Amino acid sequence: DVQLVESGGGSAQTGGSLTLSCVASGYTYSAGPMAWFRQAPQKEREAVATISGGGARTYYSDSVKGRFTISRDDAKKATYFQMNNLKPEDSAMYYCASRKGGNPLFRLLTPDDCDWWGQGTQVTVS
Repeated sequence: DVQLVESGGGSAQTGGSLTLSCVASGYTYSAGPMAWFRQAPQKEREAVATISGGGARTYYSDSVKGRFTISRDDAKKATYFQMNNLKPEDSAMYYCASRKGGNPLFRLLTPDDCDWWGQGTQVTVS
C-alpha cells in the first residue's frame, strides 16, 4: 500500500512559523512530484505548492509565494513545507499528495493530478 503521513501542524500566531512534514512509504518515492494542498472549512481544496521529482523545480500559489517553501529529502522519503510569516487566512487542513512518475507537468499539481493523499494535518493561525 502507498501511504503518506503528514505531521507538524498545530497552532501559531500571526507572523509565526510552522514546518509540515510528509513521509511516504510503499512506492518508488523519488519518481514523481509531491505537492501540498490546503482546505479551509466550506472552501475548495487549494493547491499551494508542488515540487518536481528530484526537486529541481518548485511551484507556488500566489497566496503563499515568498512565505512558504517546499522541499524534499528523497533519502528519507520526506517532503517538507516550511511556512513563515503565517496569516490567519493560512488556517486550513493541509494535505500532502503525490503523483506517479511520468511526463512532468511544469506547473502546480491539481487535486485531479494526484494519485495518493495523506490524511491531513491542521494548521490554525490566530
